[in-house]
Amino acid sequence: MDFDAFTEGIEPGGLRNRSEIGVLICYLLEYIGQPFSKDELIELIQDNGFANYFETANSLSELIKNKNIEYTDENQQLIKTTKNGRLIASQLNTSLSLTIRQRAAAAASVLLKMKKTEHENPVKIKRAEGGGYNIELRITDGMRNLMSLTLFVPDISEANHIKTSFHKNPERLYSVVLAAVTGDNALIQCALEELKK
Repeated sequence: MDFDAFTEGIEPGGLRNRSEIGVLICYLLEYIGQPFSKDELIELIQDNGFANYFETANSLSELIKNKNIEYTDENQQLIKTTKNGRLIASQLNTSLSLTIRQRAAAAASVLLKMKKTEHENPVKIKRAEGGGYNIELRITDGMRNLMSLTLFVPDISEANHIKTSFHKNPERLYSVVLAAVTGDNALIQCALEELKK
């Protein structure tokens, strides 16, 4: 297959053919199984070294122009495959190497898990009176609020750092606080072990 795509930023084994990039986009949208943000899809492909940013953006534009993918009615930032896009994903996905398909599926799974964690454990950052920021962390089980915690931090970079750290493992914060407020020695020991990881 001819290479016709820019290779800047592509990892070894990445895609160097525009039609393969289009197939990867359709494959990922079908794997995800729900409308997805165009910007997040580009970021997913670029961050994992599957294809160049500009080639990915161009492929998305071509797929939209050719009616293989479309914006959702509810939100013009979300895209989904059309009937033609689903055909591309199912009939042409073998044109992608097994390694690329597996890596793309794994990367999409990680991103979906992260989005679910962020949705179920919201963080609000608000400017505090007199300077600084209040950051509210909430832990839910998807339906009920299990814990809310508000912290004061002096600047926005600290607030964003806490938000990122919290979303990596909200259960850890819950375990540590629960251990501290119950005074249960076994829970405290488990929480200390968890903090060492």
